[in-house]
Amino acid sequence: MYALGDRGVPQGEHALLGEDRSLPDWEAAHVFMQVVRSGSFRAAAETLRQSVNSVRRRIDELEHALGLTLLTRHVDGIRLTPEGEHVLVAALKMEAATFELLRSRDQTAANVSGEVRLAITEGLGTFWIAPRLVEFQRANPNLLIDVNCAMKSADVLRLEADIAIQITRPTDSDLIMTKIGRLHFMLFAAESYLQTFGRPKTAADLVHHRILVQSDDNVQWRKLYDRLFPGVPAVGLVALRTNVSSAHYWSIAKGAGIGVLPTYAQAIGAQLVPLDLGVHETVDIWLTYHPDSKKIPRVSRMIDWAIQSFSPQKFPWFRDEFIHPRELASAYRGEPLVNMFAGFMGGMNR
Repeated sequence: MYALGDRGVPQGEHALLGEDRSLPDWEAAHVFMQVVRSGSFRAAAETLRQSVNSVRRRIDELEHALGLTLLTRHVDGIRLTPEGEHVLVAALKMEAATFELLRSRDQTAANVSGEVRLAITEGLGTFWIAPRLVEFQRANPNLLIDVNCAMKSADVLRLEADIAIQITRPTDSDLIMTKIGRLHFMLFAAESYLQTFGRPKTAADLVHHRILVQSDDNVQWRKLYDRLFPGVPAVGLVALRTNVSSAHYWSIAKGAGIGVLPTYAQAIGAQLVPLDLGVHETVDIWLTYHPDSKKIPRVSRMIDWAIQSFSPQKFPWFRDEFIHPRELASAYRGEPLVNMFAGFMGGMNR
C-alpha cells in the first residue's frame, strides 16, 4: 500500500479521508427503496424473500455508510426523514440508471427469443399494460408476447402462463408472489350524466341515481353494493351490469350512470368527474410466477419490466396511501400519460 502523500493526496485532507465511510452498494439502496415502497420492514422482507433482521441490518449499514438517519419506526410502519427523502431521490436515479444499463444490454442480446405468456386481469391488461407493451416489445424484438386478459386468474403452477398479474393474493406456497402496487377505487360519473341527472351530495343520494355495476368473481364489489344499498334490489336501481372492466368503464364514460373505477382513470386522460361521497375501496396488485421461471432470460426480463410498470414511486396512483384524482397530476413526475393513451381515450368524445 502507498502512503497518502505518495498518492498525491494533500496533507490537509488526510484526516478527512481517514474519517470517510465506505460507499454504499446498489443492493443496500435497493433494499432501502423496497422498505419505503412496502411501508414496513416486514412487508419488504416478504417481497425480498429475506428475513426481517437481514433487511434491518442492510438499512443500518446504509445509514452508517452515509452517516444519516433515513427512516424512523412507528407503530403503523416507517416514515422517511428529510434526509431519507433526499437519499430516496438519489436511489431512484440509481435505479433508473441501472435499468438503462440493463436495457442497453437487452438491446444487444439478439439471441433472446421465444414466447412469454402474461396473464393479467382484464382491466389492468386493457387500460394499463397493453398501451405500454410497445416499449418492451421494441426492446425485445425477437420475443412473442402472449397477453391473456381475463377476469379469472390463470393457474401459473399448471403453466397456464409464465407470469400472472392479479388482484387476488395467490394461496399456493410453491409460487413466488410479490405485491407490486395497490389500486384505489372511488365513484365516477361523466359530466354529461351529472348535467342530466344532477350530482349526488351524499352516498344516501345514490338510490335516486342510475348505478352501474361490474359483476365478476371478486366478491368485494357485491359486498360494496350491499353496504351502500342494504336490502335494495338491483332491479330499479342498477341501470347496467357488465362482467368486464372495459365495458364498465365505457358505460360510465358515455354517461350511462355512476360507477366505481380506479383513481388512475383520470391519470390516463379519462374525462370523468370523481365523486367525493366517502366511497373508497382498495385491492392489492400481485405478481406471480413459478420459481423456475426467473431462471429463463425472456421470462425474467418480462418480470423486471412488469414490476417497473407498476412502480408506486413512479406512478403515485399505485401507492398504498390514497391520493385523490385531482392531486395525482402534482404527485406524478414522469412523461405525460395522456400522450400514450390519447388514441385510446380519444374515442370517448366521439
